[in-house]
Amino acid sequence: MSQTITISYEGNQYTLSYTVIKSKRKSFAITIKEDATILFRVPLHASSRQIMQMAEEKSHWIITHYLAVCAKKNSRPHSDLSAVQRTALESRYKEAARAYIPKRVAYYQDLTGGSYRRITIRDQKTRWGSCSSKGTLSFNWRLMLAPPAVLDYVVVHELCHLSHMNHSPAFWQAVERVYPDYRNARKWLKDHGDELTL
Repeated sequence: MSQTITISYEGNQYTLSYTVIKSKRKSFAITIKEDATILFRVPLHASSRQIMQMAEEKSHWIITHYLAVCAKKNSRPHSDLSAVQRTALESRYKEAARAYIPKRVAYYQDLTGGSYRRITIRDQKTRWGSCSSKGTLSFNWRLMLAPPAVLDYVVVHELCHLSHMNHSPAFWQAVERVYPDYRNARKWLKDHGDELTL
């Protein structure tokens, strides 16, 4: 379902098209892809009025990120070499993540407790980390592009899931005991997570 929104920014008017994707998710989210496609991910029950309200409330975020993505897209060399370089760079970041993240897990596990079976580094599009019921901790390699404090927050978040497989008040209390500034790190990911691309 495609819709448009007109946004005024620095004296100019922009009419942008965006696609609405409804699913069983519980929250609203906006994603601007590398090709400047704008996606609104919303719950199944979301009304057109709610979607438009979100678009209006996030209009400044939408236009600033949209223009940034367009600038990046237009300045990027369009060649096979660029694609090869990007793939090689991703491989190096993944290798670095496999070496670095387990060290942060070991450090914070002494503070959070819990026991895990293994750590995996993945290329997830919408998740920064996860903890399975079998004790597997998974982390997105793109966290290596984030500030170290943000990466540490995700590590603590997933470690606390070893003891609390939910987002209950007890879970957040456990996170805060180990990482008191978790709210700022969480907000940073929400505001800038879509920027963690090569």
